[in-house]
Amino acid sequence: MEEIKPSLTEFISGEDFFKKILVVESADYLDELRERFPTAEIFFVTANEESIYPNTIYLDYREERLPFEEEFFDAIIGDLTLEVVTNPQDIAAGFSTFLKQTGCWLTSFRNIRHWKVLEKLMRGVFGGIVSRLYTRTEFERLLYASFYKEVQMLPLKKNAPPDLLERLIDCGFDNFDDDLQTEFWLVRASRSMPELALLKSMFTTELRADLSRILHRIEYDVATEENVKNFWRLFDAEGIFPDYAAAFIRSVVIHRENFWRNMKKFSARTELEEIIDEAESLYDFDNGNRLL
Repeated sequence: MEEIKPSLTEFISGEDFFKKILVVESADYLDELRERFPTAEIFFVTANEESIYPNTIYLDYREERLPFEEEFFDAIIGDLTLEVVTNPQDIAAGFSTFLKQTGCWLTSFRNIRHWKVLEKLMRGVFGGIVSRLYTRTEFERLLYASFYKEVQMLPLKKNAPPDLLERLIDCGFDNFDDDLQTEFWLVRASRSMPELALLKSMFTTELRADLSRILHRIEYDVATEENVKNFWRLFDAEGIFPDYAAAFIRSVVIHRENFWRNMKKFSARTELEEIIDEAESLYDFDNGNRLL
């Protein structure tokens, strides 16, 4: 099978400001990342002891724990990082612990449903015995089970001969999203949902923990009036905007009806209606009815 072309930087936008980056075994990204983020600290993890790059850590990430603190990196980048591993979820979840709450993991995987794989299997030939190949659905499930909140994917395609594609479809292989012609999937897995990423980047972990504790006490009727007052004190002292508060409440609160009932009962703030309206727009629908 052909090697993947280094394409993960397609996921990096002008809004990304990475201060600390870890590159995993994919040296082809190092020069481009240094050019795009000249002030960033860029570390390179490899089992190849002949590496000449600065900030290189020589170890096998599949077998050894990375020597960094938790929530250290803004981004971890590496192609096919789960292709030759014993337990892919251990690696995926392990990477997530080294990412900041606003961080992301950029990686890729080989699509087992690509026509070249299927064509070889039809001929009784397959050389990827030591490799793990994934379907898109399987990889998404693995990431969500490994504490990532949002997953984006882009296809790298190699088109099939028309007659072969028709034969595969006739044999019952669904070609949803042109999956049979997608050789690799590029992946951006984020620790936070988009609406919370900015909030987490603006406020400290300690403040978010205080806010979360207050919201849960309101939700579960623990010193309710006092904690509604605590919410507004924190709201004013830290300059929390209504749309940020709404996104945080959506993420944290489970028993929404009781929470909003308590907020309305003990609040005399005009901002509350604005927060409710914003939260309502974020909530899912339950059988066609709004949850608020």
